[in-house]
Amino acid sequence: MNMNPSTAAKEINSGQFRPVYVLFGKDRYRMQEFVTYLTDKLLDKEERELGVVKFDTAETLVDEIVLEAETMPFFVARKLVLVRDQTVFAAGGKEGKLQHDIDRLLEYLKHPTESSVIVFLVHSDKLDERRKIVKLLKERDNVIAFQELDGAELIRWITRRASSQGRTISEAAAERLILRVGTGLQALAQETDKLCLHAGTGGTVREEDIELLTAPSLEEDVFALIDAMSGSRVDRALQLYRQLLVRKEEPIKITALVVRQFRMMLQIKELEGRSYSHQQMASIIGQHPYAVKLAAEKARTWKAERLGRHLAALADLDYRMKTGQVDKELGLELFLLSLGA
Repeated sequence: MNMNPSTAAKEINSGQFRPVYVLFGKDRYRMQEFVTYLTDKLLDKEERELGVVKFDTAETLVDEIVLEAETMPFFVARKLVLVRDQTVFAAGGKEGKLQHDIDRLLEYLKHPTESSVIVFLVHSDKLDERRKIVKLLKERDNVIAFQELDGAELIRWITRRASSQGRTISEAAAERLILRVGTGLQALAQETDKLCLHAGTGGTVREEDIELLTAPSLEEDVFALIDAMSGSRVDRALQLYRQLLVRKEEPIKITALVVRQFRMMLQIKELEGRSYSHQQMASIIGQHPYAVKLAAEKARTWKAERLGRHLAALADLDYRMKTGQVDKELGLELFLLSLGA
């Protein structure tokens, strides 16, 4: 089975290090956070230049990586071997020029070197479950999955980050920040830290601070545009659209984002009829769980037939804009005006 990142972190904090870790999943930010945490616990700052060795299975054979792990560290007590991989563990991995001897790694696992820790960073959503090495490492709890956080988990993540800096943030404010910034942890971390700095020690991050100190994302403005469209509020829709044009946003890009949201809402309506959860929908649709949650809330005010009509009209508009049959700015404006017809 896959080990939970929190469980692995607790082990490491208590001084227990596994000889091999395989990290995989969509959440690259938390994956890198884990590597940083492991490095901090394994090596002092002055040891990292000699204690951290990096490889890529696209360029280096597994045999050589294992040999490096077996070699005693030079002037440091321990060694961390970081391996970027898209060929050995990943499901549907790229076929590289190198022929890796996986049996060499299996042999190493029987008698691993206590002074070395190997970490495979697999930038893939899934591992190749058919491989013996994957099955063995999962049995031993050496595999850690970093899946994207859903809405509630994202809010808790922001809350914990603020708390670690001696600040507080309400769930409503955290949700507002996600809507404003998006679901990417890198951007959320930067904006949370900025807001905490503004709040000061012991302070609270408020919703009005988020409005004041963070820039609205294009996706947030598209959500507002869709809200206006759902109520046939043509004046509001046109106002929002013209604000986007002032910000130099491309009409074709705006159209594509509206289409994506409409398509997602239509898919969600279909899947809700089959009693799927938001997490299951996210996996089927291929979107972030929080994006699915937001789209599901928007979908309640729309009928499937109306979404289908708009999608067909926008597909035609997209073709005409890209082929020069209609002016891009005018084309989308005419579509918005048609909502009131």
